[in-house]
Amino acid sequence: MHQNKKKLPIGIDNFEKLRLNDFYYVDKTGLIKELLNNWGEVNLFTRPRRFGKSLNMSMLENFFSIEKNQDIFHGLKIAKETTFCEEYMGKYPVISISLKSVNAASFESAFQLTAQIIAEAAEKVQFLMESEQLTEYNRNEYQKLLEDMSEAELFGSLKKLTRLLSRHYDMPVILLIDEYDVPLAKAYENGYYEQMVFLIRNLFDQVLKGNENLKFAVLTGCMRISKESIFTGLNNLRVLSVSDVEFDEYFGFTDEEVQELLSYYRCTDKYHVIKEWYDGYRFGNVDVYCPWDVVCYCAKLREDKNAQPENYWINTSSNDVVRKFIQRAENNTVKREIEQLTEGEVIVKEIHPELTYQNMYQSMENIWSVLFTTGYLTQRDKRDGDCYKLAIPNKEIGAIFATQIMEYFKENIQKDGILLQRFCAALEQGDAMTVESCFEEYLKKTISIRDTYIKNGMKENFYHGILLGILGVKDQWIVEANKEMGEGYGDIVIETENGETGIIIEIKYARDGKLDFACERAIEQISVKKYDERFKENGIRKILKYGIACYKKQCKVQVER
Repeated sequence: MHQNKKKLPIGIDNFEKLRLNDFYYVDKTGLIKELLNNWGEVNLFTRPRRFGKSLNMSMLENFFSIEKNQDIFHGLKIAKETTFCEEYMGKYPVISISLKSVNAASFESAFQLTAQIIAEAAEKVQFLMESEQLTEYNRNEYQKLLEDMSEAELFGSLKKLTRLLSRHYDMPVILLIDEYDVPLAKAYENGYYEQMVFLIRNLFDQVLKGNENLKFAVLTGCMRISKESIFTGLNNLRVLSVSDVEFDEYFGFTDEEVQELLSYYRCTDKYHVIKEWYDGYRFGNVDVYCPWDVVCYCAKLREDKNAQPENYWINTSSNDVVRKFIQRAENNTVKREIEQLTEGEVIVKEIHPELTYQNMYQSMENIWSVLFTTGYLTQRDKRDGDCYKLAIPNKEIGAIFATQIMEYFKENIQKDGILLQRFCAALEQGDAMTVESCFEEYLKKTISIRDTYIKNGMKENFYHGILLGILGVKDQWIVEANKEMGEGYGDIVIETENGETGIIIEIKYARDGKLDFACERAIEQISVKKYDERFKENGIRKILKYGIACYKKQCKVQVER
């Protein structure tokens, strides 16, 4: 079925593997020339996760490295730059490491993992042991990189490796460090942050500052860790973040690239869906799609042309920052701002791009910056100075906000046991007025979510979710959603303890604000669809039929016995 089409590179961040095994590649090789033309000795690219950072680093390694086969660039844009390629392609020793696997519960383990990564990089150049350009002393130095390292040896390990490679080849070395901030994130989570900062600072300080054996270095990460914390005294650091115009089109897919990909796989009919779900990020002056999502969804479409878009990004992180943001919603200003964002509006905020993990969540100002840096919010326009117009990028990220809002609401239900007791007692007794006042109280406490960020685009689902969140606490009741009843499916169906009472709830969203009319339609639907038949068959005599109509934070409740 797919034999004539290239494979989609889901999770492939090895450039050589991608090119040699007939995977589809969105050509980002223009980054290579721009990197040399817009010179920086130490370049740090910060982008959200899943935006092609690791693949670009692998591309750089394959292009510059003396040890690699550059035939894989045949047919790509950079290959047309013949003079440039003659000067730079395959001309440099390259050290390439990734710190994304430095994920440990203790500093001791993290230290060992870091040392192991550098030892593996050293192991790839074992020809140094036979190098005539190195002295016996140099070879002994190299041997130590393959063995257990002390703290001091680890600090100087990358600098030593650049010196030995430079001496062997008689030319400066290119250094690539991918996911430089992962060890710091994990250290913060596990309580050894200061120790890891000390390690990374010393490692970087030695190899990046005043290193005559270094041609240039490229680092990538999600966060821009403050200079004072990691890059102390590093005057040659050039930071290229999501707000910078330079290199803006090289991380993520542009609209033109997505259209070309969809045309190749004959999925052009899904363009608007993909745009709505996965586009909307703005890096510099370019609007980009999340490449991970586009590739994952296209792979699904190849197997099932009717496949619905999914939230692929949510499974690649814990989404802690959104949860911590929503937890601040007890402050009414923050609550209103979250509601504005979920309604598709923009919020103007000052962004502080340089942070440390210790102060990420210390203030709302910092949380806004983290949300922006990590891709949960994006810029719609830059204002004066460091102020930006921020917005939720697309449906996918909107759905993450919606999920976290609902989770937070559920966590807080039990905190007010008196309200919960009043609500459930009134529901069981058929007291529509009290059910209405209690439910409105719940609606005022929660954060409204824009229609388009609700599953299936149905506003009823938001209120449905709130009701289920409340009723889910009532352990003694059997609560079922979308239960087959009579000639249809009841929104929420409840059996109270001992099966004494059956409750059927039908929810309607009154888009025109006519709550009474929407309530009557809900009650009528229960009767017409005979939702009460199963209860009657099971011998339940007391059956309460509730119509609940909602509009924003208002509701109307009617009951029929």
